[in-house]
Amino acid sequence: MEAPNVNLINPTTVALFIPLFLVFLLILKLIRFFYYFFSKKYIDLHFHLDGSITLDIAKKLITLQNMEMKSDAELDKLLSVPENCVDLTQFLSCFKYPVSLLQTKKGLSEAVKLVADNIQSHGVIYAEIRFAPQLHTEKNMTQEDAIKAVLEGAEKTSLKINFILCFLRGPKTDKKLKKNNYETLRLAKKYLRKDGGVVAVDLAGAEALFPTSDYEELFDEVKKNGIPCTIHAGEADGPQSVREAIKLGAKRIGHGVRAFEEPELVKLIKEKGIYLEMCPTSNIQTCAISDMKKYPFMDFLNDGINVTLNTDDMGIERTTLPKEFEYMKNTFGLTDEQEKKVILNSIDAAFTTEEVKKELRRKVNYKFF
Repeated sequence: MEAPNVNLINPTTVALFIPLFLVFLLILKLIRFFYYFFSKKYIDLHFHLDGSITLDIAKKLITLQNMEMKSDAELDKLLSVPENCVDLTQFLSCFKYPVSLLQTKKGLSEAVKLVADNIQSHGVIYAEIRFAPQLHTEKNMTQEDAIKAVLEGAEKTSLKINFILCFLRGPKTDKKLKKNNYETLRLAKKYLRKDGGVVAVDLAGAEALFPTSDYEELFDEVKKNGIPCTIHAGEADGPQSVREAIKLGAKRIGHGVRAFEEPELVKLIKEKGIYLEMCPTSNIQTCAISDMKKYPFMDFLNDGINVTLNTDDMGIERTTLPKEFEYMKNTFGLTDEQEKKVILNSIDAAFTTEEVKKELRRKVNYKFF
């Protein structure tokens, strides 16, 4: 008895299916195309790598490095600021655990990729990630190893990113800290690029305890070597800190929120075209301003000052850049036109080439027809 001739694959069906499948793939690509060109696009110029380790990213880094896994509740407590945070000094204490996840080359490199991919999913098309190489030397990495690791991480993501190296504030008598800061300076000179790597330096840390004026000698060297810089100022300390940062050569000010306390300083910022890297959620949590009704972002913007909007520490603060813009819209009435202005300010302020800025403007303007 002959076996029945059963043809499980009908050639006619296949011939019809293939074109339909190709059309389906084309539709998916078109959807992605329109989503990309017509969705909101953001620039984040001010955020710290160690402060941007979210719960999901932390779990991946723990697994990658064979570290002890903790519960989500434990991790959330270790990674994020408490609701009753009283000042910047307490806020900075939240960095201890995420920094512990960034003490190996593979951990640091992977963190850059994961953070970059995360913010890219929120619509960020360009970012400047800042970190202090000296904080990543607890397990035999050198500062240079740390820099090489983040540069390797940048190659693993499709997001356009550059890096800012942070000097750290501390007691004048701390000789080790001073040595570490000058090593960061040496490496900034070595790895400095117009784009595609290390593009600037910064000064970060407990501003109220260690004033900006203590770092004049360090920033004299920064200026001599032609290294672009931004400086955290006017966050935990008053307007005199912002004035000192400008004196030290900063073209951008990290936060600068308390500049509003001195009208003559605001005038100086405008005259010099200084860019302010403002971070509202961070300023709320660090108590940089006692009453957010007086938050000067909109006044600065309406006065023609070059303000930008950023996340600062999205993991610690549980925020994203779209949330920052939404907050400004809901609380202060930021319009779409003003949003565009702020984003274009960020492009103008970026430590990158005019060619890159031109491309970023083109991408942003696809959104704002």
